[in-house]
Amino acid sequence: MTQHKPAALTPAHQNALERTPAAAAPNPQLPDPDDPDLDTWLTELARHLGRLPATGERVVIAHSASALLWLHAVSRGLVRHGSADRVLLVAPPSASVLGHHPEVAEFAAPALEFTLPGPTRLVAGDDDPYCPEGARETFGEPLGIPADILPRAAHLDLDAGYGSWPAVLDWCLDPDARITPRP
Repeated sequence: MTQHKPAALTPAHQNALERTPAAAAPNPQLPDPDDPDLDTWLTELARHLGRLPATGERVVIAHSASALLWLHAVSRGLVRHGSADRVLLVAPPSASVLGHHPEVAEFAAPALEFTLPGPTRLVAGDDDPYCPEGARETFGEPLGIPADILPRAAHLDLDAGYGSWPAVLDWCLDPDARITPRP
């Protein structure tokens, strides 16, 4: 990771995670995480989704830049109804922050003037330095999706104490489970 890049955009936090109740859930690795290319990542996402079996529940968890990747894929029609049973967007960064980092500026959210293809939920910290405008206002309200805003959770990354997160696993297994802060 280069010093000028925000910590939220490190390889460990850019990958769109696909989770199922099975222990061997796929975790696609996106190419060049230190110098991502939106079109390349969109191609990889479409390829990965196309390889998933037609049966079984598909739950997508996308953190940070990967949450924005998902929104770009939906806005471009690459993700259609049925591509995922539900989606959790975790701590998407705002355009105001990405604009200060030319290597990721193209990931800024597209115009949020589309309908999401399935149940989608947003979770973010109330003090996320990568979305100072507030995730509910920036993403949740324009998309019309429920938002869980967690106190003092920052960017919901390792630096904020979020690695293993039991509440997210619970949500993967039960869409009615509440997403709560990490204990």
